[in-house]
Amino acid sequence: MDTQFLKVDLFGIPWMTVNIPNLILITVAMAIVFFVCTFMARKIQMYPTGAQNALEYLVQFIKNVVSSTMDWEKGKSFFMLGITLILYVFVANMMGVPFELATGGEHYVWWNSPTSNPVLTLSLALFVIVLTHVYGIKMKGPKEYGKDYFRPVWFLAPFKLIEEFSNTLTLGMRLFANIYAKEVILVLLVGLGTSSLFWVFGAFLPLIVFQAFSLFIGTLQAFIFCMLTMVYMAHKVNEEH
Repeated sequence: MDTQFLKVDLFGIPWMTVNIPNLILITVAMAIVFFVCTFMARKIQMYPTGAQNALEYLVQFIKNVVSSTMDWEKGKSFFMLGITLILYVFVANMMGVPFELATGGEHYVWWNSPTSNPVLTLSLALFVIVLTHVYGIKMKGPKEYGKDYFRPVWFLAPFKLIEEFSNTLTLGMRLFANIYAKEVILVLLVGLGTSSLFWVFGAFLPLIVFQAFSLFIGTLQAFIFCMLTMVYMAHKVNEEH
């Protein structure tokens, strides 16, 4: 996929580059989540209908995800984190499904799924892993939390440190790789369909089918990211036995 992004140096510092389109898309995804949730919860009723009903189904779903990984008394602290992550990642994954926008000539990409950029996915993963450490220290205390690295035997400590790095890398790269691959295939199908009149019809059905499959991929990856976040959090805040 021959694409590139418009980048500028922040404060004129060469190594501090900012991807302008991706920054805009990240902000748009946040705005979509905010306004959709505001719309769905604008009128809270005792007997929910319509949008409120859908929101309550999501709330119950996240409660079940949290409860499946840790005791609810501890897990309720991470309920809003789960809601935020699954909604944001889902919306970000879906943004490149209906269409992508790129300029001619230099072919700068201005609209696609922001999670097809590894900077965003690895940043989200790093945020999650750091947060697990913060809450682990907060709920267990620094001394007890530190001892977990030497349990059940002391020589496992280096491997547990390596695990922190691998968790960050796999959490971020799994999301990036799936969404990026989805975007590449969509672009290839569109390119095939515009290459000749014959392929306009030959690529139409595969494009529609793969767009439907992309909805499944984006939804599944949002769920996996949220679930793994709760698994990693439970690993830090639960008592070792």
